[in-house]
Amino acid sequence: MHIPSPNDSSVELYTDDLSIGYVQRPQPLVVQEHLHLELRKGEMVCLIGPNGCGKSTLLHTLAGLQKTLSGNVILHQRDLYAYSMQEKATLLSLTLTDRVEVDKMSVFELVSMGRYPYTNRFGKLSSIDTSAIEEAISQVHLTEKSKWSLDTLSDGERQRAMIAKVLAQATPVLLFDEPTAHLDLVNRVSTLLLLKTVAKECHVAVLLSTHELEMAMQLADRLWLMSNDEIAVGTTEELIAQGGFQRVFHSDLFAFDSQTRRFVIHKDKLPH
Repeated sequence: MHIPSPNDSSVELYTDDLSIGYVQRPQPLVVQEHLHLELRKGEMVCLIGPNGCGKSTLLHTLAGLQKTLSGNVILHQRDLYAYSMQEKATLLSLTLTDRVEVDKMSVFELVSMGRYPYTNRFGKLSSIDTSAIEEAISQVHLTEKSKWSLDTLSDGERQRAMIAKVLAQATPVLLFDEPTAHLDLVNRVSTLLLLKTVAKECHVAVLLSTHELEMAMQLADRLWLMSNDEIAVGTTEELIAQGGFQRVFHSDLFAFDSQTRRFVIHKDKLPH
């Protein structure tokens, strides 16, 4: 990968020969290595791959929750670990799959948590903070339910409220670990479309892991196609031409059809 120059302002985050995994004895467990990846303003990148290939490990490493084994994560042309926690919270946000147990909190109260990097030491919201919260709630179409308790919302509305919290945090890099998990089809589609809109209209870099392969192929600006030993990067068309989907999702039970862009079950594997 071409390493962005200091003047390449479109790149919000990139990795330089990054190796990820777990520190353990007698030697580290390496999940992926020699990664050269980048996130750019205005792009939605989807991270896809089979279970256990290291998607969550990569997201946690990019967010600074997990130490790198080697190499660097560069955020805004500066090493990720050079930032204080508060500085990093103004530049990068991460939303995890795990359900946060804040059911009695209102939508407004949840979204206001996104403003913590900007409030004073007493957590008092300024008029600027309040405007940012209201704007974020409006962006996810929950204004009429701003005062509603989270336990009264549908799963889709609750996920939109979580996205609003990230929008209120106003970071140029947004990371999401399985944001469509536990949602029905309509809400999975609407969530991905919302994140695509956020990337374009807010001119931010959005990276999300997902199992929604066919939707990711249609909506993502670029894909990070992760196998057990590498990450192939490109548009859907580029990865199809390179045979990436066939390699990563190879199975005796099904095959990827590059013409229809769908997975086809081998009929001879069906029960008679």
